[in-house]
Amino acid sequence: MGFNCGIVGLPNVGKSTLFNALTSTASAESANYPFCTIEPNLGRIAVPDERLWKLSKLAHSATTIPTQLEFVDIAGIVKGASSGEGLGNKFLANIRETDAILHVVRCFENEDITHVSGKVDPVSDIDTINTELLLADLESVENRIPNLEKKAKSGDKQSKEILEVMSDVYEMLKSGQPAIKTEVPEDKKHILKQLQLITTKPVMYVCNVAESEVVSGNRFTEEVVKKAAENPVVIISAAIESEIAQLNSEEDKMAFLNDLGLFETGLNRVVKRGYDLLGLITFFTVGEKESRAWTISRGTHAPGAAGTIHTDFERGFICAETISWRDYLECGGEQEAKKSGKLRLEGKDYVVQDGDVMHFRFNV
Repeated sequence: MGFNCGIVGLPNVGKSTLFNALTSTASAESANYPFCTIEPNLGRIAVPDERLWKLSKLAHSATTIPTQLEFVDIAGIVKGASSGEGLGNKFLANIRETDAILHVVRCFENEDITHVSGKVDPVSDIDTINTELLLADLESVENRIPNLEKKAKSGDKQSKEILEVMSDVYEMLKSGQPAIKTEVPEDKKHILKQLQLITTKPVMYVCNVAESEVVSGNRFTEEVVKKAAENPVVIISAAIESEIAQLNSEEDKMAFLNDLGLFETGLNRVVKRGYDLLGLITFFTVGEKESRAWTISRGTHAPGAAGTIHTDFERGFICAETISWRDYLECGGEQEAKKSGKLRLEGKDYVVQDGDVMHFRFNV
């Protein structure tokens, strides 16, 4: 699994249309009225990575397995959702299960598509969603603190540690700031993650624009970029992505994109920024039977990477035969890379690099 991304936004901003396009399915109903998404729609896609297919072709692999990305399309959130308005907390709860939030913002004007507040104002829309997510977290923390205080007073060390972190989080939320801004010591960061608060999740903003504005953006997208600050922003036209999803061949898709002045799909841009946002990289295993992409966190050491394949690989790790993907392709495969001195034997302290082709030696 690459990562799990929850798609959120106000009603009628193009969430379900984008979901359908990104997953090349019609599983999420798109309609011009709020709450047409009654259950969260799940879509799992292969993460596009040209490197994998080139490696697989060179190795004549029988099977090629890309890493996976899961999108969760969540019903439109409205003002008051944290207190039960619209479809309320039922959908806020679904966001807690995701790794990151993809916040779709309407940046196009169309009189035929109603806006829940009556006008297109992306900054106001962002504030509405962020406020509801923050209020939902605040309520969650307030409900959990009394029980933790009781356990901490009885001498429970774990509850005391959690309470210390949660108290800091509570103050941050009360000040109107997301929980992710809470300063937590390195050895306590796992506690913050375990709280499963919505506002601890990294956010990517997706500006949904008209087809004619997908290359240069517009005044609305400029407002979003300014508002987003350090958060990544991707400009997409859900309408264009829908058209691309209907094309069968990669050649047709690229021709269509090039005609519009684009060089890659919105999905590619979302995936790249998503990996950067979550600090993820990809390594490969390549052979005649199978070529496969694996997703790990940046900074992972070789035994940890081996463990993503099988726990025995990590437990009995000896070393990792490693070739950069570029060297693998330029040399024409593993054997030639070895002859050219491009194959390295890396030990337990080796930090895996994005694009490494690896073969693990282990003994259990």
